[in-house]
Amino acid sequence: MVSDFEGKVLFVEENYGDSKLAKSLGVTRYPAIFVDDVLVATPSDFGFYGKGEAEGGGRYTPFRSAASHDRFRADLTRMIDLILEGRKESARAQAAPAPQAAIQELPALAITDLDGRALTRADLAGRPVLVEFWATWCPPCRSTLGWLGDLKRRHGDRLAVVAIAVQSEEPEVRKIAADLKLPITWTLGTPELGLAFGDVSAVPTLFLFGADGRTVAAYYGAPPTLHAEAEAALAALLR
Repeated sequence: MVSDFEGKVLFVEENYGDSKLAKSLGVTRYPAIFVDDVLVATPSDFGFYGKGEAEGGGRYTPFRSAASHDRFRADLTRMIDLILEGRKESARAQAAPAPQAAIQELPALAITDLDGRALTRADLAGRPVLVEFWATWCPPCRSTLGWLGDLKRRHGDRLAVVAIAVQSEEPEVRKIAADLKLPITWTLGTPELGLAFGDVSAVPTLFLFGADGRTVAAYYGAPPTLHAEAEAALAALLR
């Protein structure tokens, strides 16, 4: 592929944990493939699964097969071509990781928030729901949480916002929640809860569900277009 795009594309390989791009988008699991800042492949696409995740068939598994190589090459070529054509948002829409297709509706939640209150899917019925997966060590998550708090203030009881902390220590989660003072539901994630939402390979990851519980959109990382895209989708639901 390097020869196919010689002089047009810079190919970079970075070591685990050393990628500033991956860190800026909250991606902690590898291998992860980006074209510019578009996440186009996650570990589960290649058949790699984290602790507590259910194994399944990734897009490019088994990766040792010629057919999987050809599929990956074709998908990556399509993403690169879209970026070169200036169609990054089309690339972002097409490159969304598997959960957007895999999770069709809001899972049957049964969680307890930081104040000890129980929350179920039934409690969220009848209004759009935003579910954010975040982590205390993720810099982009702070601004995203603040924005979600603003959305909740703006729309009040017409909207539910749930922030699920993953890979984070409870004292630090509580400290951030107390410092930010946002009118959203804070809870600690568990492997089972994360599994219910599919392969969450990056934080922040944001899911938008309609009043009927059906999945409307999923957003991975914190690209510059996140707020505009999510607010447009939410506005359509609230009309």
